[in-house]
Amino acid sequence: MKKHDVTKDDIKSFLINSGFDVAGCVSVADLPNISKNFIPWLEAGFHGDLHWLINNAEKRSTVTKIMADVGSAFVVGLNYAPTHNPLSILDKPNHGAISVYAQNDDYHDIMKKRLKLVAHQLNTDFAMNVRIFVDTAPVHEKSLAQTAGMGWQGKHTNIVSREYGSWLFLGVLLCDRIFESDTPEINHCGSCTKCLTACPTDAFINPYMMDARKCISYLTIEYKGVFPQDLAKKIGNYIYGCDICLSVCPWNKFAQTASESAFHARHIANNPPLQDLIVLNDTEFRTLFAKSPIKRIGHHRFIRNILNAMGNSGNTEFMPYITPFLTDENDVVRITAGRALELLVQIHN
Repeated sequence: MKKHDVTKDDIKSFLINSGFDVAGCVSVADLPNISKNFIPWLEAGFHGDLHWLINNAEKRSTVTKIMADVGSAFVVGLNYAPTHNPLSILDKPNHGAISVYAQNDDYHDIMKKRLKLVAHQLNTDFAMNVRIFVDTAPVHEKSLAQTAGMGWQGKHTNIVSREYGSWLFLGVLLCDRIFESDTPEINHCGSCTKCLTACPTDAFINPYMMDARKCISYLTIEYKGVFPQDLAKKIGNYIYGCDICLSVCPWNKFAQTASESAFHARHIANNPPLQDLIVLNDTEFRTLFAKSPIKRIGHHRFIRNILNAMGNSGNTEFMPYITPFLTDENDVVRITAGRALELLVQIHN
């Protein structure tokens, strides 16, 4: 095969053969511009403390701001559908609920490694200029995925696929060759609002628009402060992320369990008892979650989340675990411990 002979289908085959479940293509002429909805969302302050979204707002509007000579964007998806019902943990208040995506190895590392192999092949064999992204640049993967025919952006703002439901990790490969776009996917949500009404914190302002400041994933992962009191109780036993709006999507009935073993839940992340986690020191925390995205929130935020879950549990047996943190040097941890203990004292009395 000559350097100029590579086709769109060739590249999609390279991507599938490298371990991705689905791949689609968007030509430069069809690249979506998200500024119409994205900029008003930012101006309303719904991004919370995600200041990097503002800093990269112009670049995020279209990938031509990231790669000037882009000809096409290839979007890949990797199925991470769980083997169990993610919502069953909510009936176990003495255990910590961890988002499905974080129950094993970090998907960023897995997907980057595979994309790098394809990028190297395209560059070496076909002299293509290629860039890859997995949440590492202001690329709006979801809009690209819909334009590439891989799924549609559901009312919960995430991609929904007819084959994989709401359980697809996304990555992007930009190249300097122009290929014909795949057929965009249409929206199949219809009148369904299950994802919107299931949210315990009422984070959805409207269909397709979320106030991140109320999202449990944002609060437990991105937010660094003390949980707002009106939301703390609603977080329940979630200690990292949330899967509620994804889990209730009816399209999940077509989803197949992830074949990638690295996405199957580790023992420590599969319904872990809160008392086993609260006793971890910083070194133990970092060792236990070495390859997990959980590690990036740091020990203090992790403890904050566990303390909040303990307070919400109603289990007064957690009181001795909480008490030592009343004098913690970290203000957020100390205040959260006080609130958690107060909730349990009320029950105890």
